[in-house]
Amino acid sequence: MTRGRLETRFSAGVMPAGNGLTLKGLAVPYEKPAQIGSFSERFAPHALRSACQGQDILALQDHDMSKLLGRTRSGTLALHDQADGLHFTLTLPDTERGRDVYALAQRGDLGGVSIGFSDAVDEWQGREIRTIHSARLHEISIISGHPAYGETYVEPRSRPQEGVADIQIQRARELEILRLRCGF
Repeated sequence: MTRGRLETRFSAGVMPAGNGLTLKGLAVPYEKPAQIGSFSERFAPHALRSACQGQDILALQDHDMSKLLGRTRSGTLALHDQADGLHFTLTLPDTERGRDVYALAQRGDLGGVSIGFSDAVDEWQGREIRTIHSARLHEISIISGHPAYGETYVEPRSRPQEGVADIQIQRARELEILRLRCGF
């Protein structure tokens, strides 16, 4: 187990998927190896399931804390643990940065998605192959550079953005579901 040290991993394919300032995509593919320096690494199925269980996860641009794009606590970032990986939906802010990120996604110019995690429970086969069975996710980042995991993607959401009142109702419902799941 790696404790306390923050690790980052990149994934590819940030692309828009529709109207509004909402992106969706795959942040971490499960069972897909990536070359990390001198070793190969993969995330086991559901290795990041805990990120969907009430933690406050940030969405950043290029791992820069001063470039906040959303977060789970506010409901602007939603994470979905599925069989093939950790998926996300991100409602970008209606700011210059948010509009720029969305425009770059529409053009296909973004490099992909990256994550920041720590406390990995992992297994090594020699010094060449690492399997991460679980980890504490801190953030996902929409990145400009090249990813380690080529299977990740970001795309604009396929349906028009809902009205502000509808979004607030949906966020309240999602927060209530999280509270019930976590026993708060």
